[in-house]
Amino acid sequence: MQPLAYRVPFVVDRSRAPFRYYLVNRSAETLDSVRLSLLGSGLMLPISTRRVLPGGIVAFSAQGHDLSRNSVVIVRWFRPNGDEYLWRVSF
Repeated sequence: MQPLAYRVPFVVDRSRAPFRYYLVNRSAETLDSVRLSLLGSGLMLPISTRRVLPGGIVAFSAQGHDLSRNSVVIVRWFRPNGDEYLWRVSF
């Protein structure tokens, strides 16, 4: 039986915002096929990485007017068991 809840393995380090953000894997799992894309009116190069180890970091940058109201980053990843997850990140 699968657990009823799964804690999002990431935290967003905003210490260098608004120029750079860091997605940090705080879990004990290696996450596969991590992809970041921007939904909204801002600009961000899509990011794709094959694997993010525990403690690993994915850096990203976004530009746009009032990103906190007009855009979100969509994070997609796979757990070791093959389950796919999506998470929305606000600025």
